[in-house]
Amino acid sequence: MGGHTTLERIESYLPERSIRIEELGDHLGLRRAELGVFRKFYGLDTLRFDPDTHLFDLLRPAARRALSALPEGARVAYLVYAHTTQAVAPADVDVAQVVRDDLGLPGTEAFGLSHQACVSSLGGIDVVGELLRAEAEEGAYALMITGERAYSPIVQHVPNTAIMADAAAACLVTLDGAGDRVRSFVTRTLGEYAKWLELTPEQNTQFGERYGERIAEVIHEAVDQAGLSFEDIELVIPHNVNMLAWRQTIKVLDVPREKVFLDNVPRYSHTFASDVFVNYTTLRDEGRLVDGAHYVMVSVGLGATFGAMVITHRKRATA
Repeated sequence: MGGHTTLERIESYLPERSIRIEELGDHLGLRRAELGVFRKFYGLDTLRFDPDTHLFDLLRPAARRALSALPEGARVAYLVYAHTTQAVAPADVDVAQVVRDDLGLPGTEAFGLSHQACVSSLGGIDVVGELLRAEAEEGAYALMITGERAYSPIVQHVPNTAIMADAAAACLVTLDGAGDRVRSFVTRTLGEYAKWLELTPEQNTQFGERYGERIAEVIHEAVDQAGLSFEDIELVIPHNVNMLAWRQTIKVLDVPREKVFLDNVPRYSHTFASDVFVNYTTLRDEGRLVDGAHYVMVSVGLGATFGAMVITHRKRATA
């Protein structure tokens, strides 16, 4: 079965508890000067972080709201839980299957997807789109969910890069639906940076110096594959890694600062695989997504994978 992948509903969820990054200083072992760098140069201010929130409490709200767009009688063939860190729950807990059962989706094939870190969410959309084309019955749907707790200082603080926050998201996906059309998806993995915490200072410097160039290459390739030019793109919807990285990327892209949506970097900081959807729903809820316009969703995962997905927004699907 052919057909175009469409995103019928995108939802996100953020815990209510908001804190300033300085409140995490002791927890993360960061000195005042280091926190000052995150604030002044990386552009961080507040983030959502609630240690009392259980993983499944984080995942449920966005998933349930996304499923509310499921037509009566329609079947969810697949549920994919796209996650960044390899261990998100005890070894005997299959998160995807627990969420499937919690959502009341008997018969849905549920599985996890990782190994592309924060790009796993975009990759999850691509995977379920291919599965729907290859083997699902006509009119079937898939649900891609994201969400992880920043449960340890080791995973919450990415040295010289980011402070991770709590968030979750969900995308209801089908073929040839009325939602946003996925026009292309491109990834590039640079395996020489796979052992992120063990990189030499020289490798870290090299990666940082070419970071913007590599994102720009993937963005342009995705736009080309979508049959568009960059002038056709209304806005880049990025992950929230930090302002410094995106200033570098904007310079390489040679576009106005307003072409990349960065309002949520100081509000929410970086979140595991959920950033682009948090940013999408912010734009949607503020009435800033244009019917028929093209957008590029961009993320980068440690390891290092760069990903870009071009979509065409159709307003009726998110009304």
